[in-house]
Amino acid sequence: MVNKKIFLLFTLFLIASYSPCVAQVGQRRTDFSIGATGGYTMNRRNFQPKIKQANLGFPMVGFAARYICEKYFTCIAGIQAEVNYNNLGWKEVIEDGSGNTYSRDIHYIEVPILMQMGWGRELRGFKFVFMAGPQFGFCLGTAEHYGGDPWDTSHRPQNVTHQYGKDLDNTFDYGIAAGLGVEFSSAIGHFILEGRYYYGLGDAFDNSKKGYFGRSANQTIAAKLTYLFDIVKTKDCVRK
Repeated sequence: MVNKKIFLLFTLFLIASYSPCVAQVGQRRTDFSIGATGGYTMNRRNFQPKIKQANLGFPMVGFAARYICEKYFTCIAGIQAEVNYNNLGWKEVIEDGSGNTYSRDIHYIEVPILMQMGWGRELRGFKFVFMAGPQFGFCLGTAEHYGGDPWDTSHRPQNVTHQYGKDLDNTFDYGIAAGLGVEFSSAIGHFILEGRYYYGLGDAFDNSKKGYFGRSANQTIAAKLTYLFDIVKTKDCVRK
């Protein structure tokens, strides 16, 4: 319940921050671009009780669309939405002498909806960009990978073994994403190189009093490259 309240308050804050753009208090823009995005993500699950992990890496790919609606003083404001395919599982570090290994793939369709602010050149040149907003995830399926023979869980720290062989209680994921990057605009389109962090608020396993884990949410670091080409450009406006 607390995580849902945090998510709702953050989303409402971004909507309120974005409202000046909708009201068009600056120089109007109606720029619409689409393209592709891809990169590499490293994910962990924030478990309580804790489970020692290494980053689970995965190449992420997707589709992106952006609408720029206003230039307010030096800030170029818009919104960017994506549909990405990603693996937000986890990889355990097992140090109990058993020689076992374990990782779990959890494949998602991710939908981040991000407010974007940029400072710099709109035409040919560079600008600094900041993005933040809610992200939703829809689980497509999971796969567990066990290693070591025999499989022995008798000496796991704190006897944390409830995650093995257990189906997800929640296949819908949600959280907050934010990123920093640089955009290069050219005659053939826009190239955005970005580092992004995703803090999951939704738990994969039941976090009620009946559940074992009080927390089982994602924490993701991503390096992304996005290419966008213009579909609609604002006419009769001065750009730099």
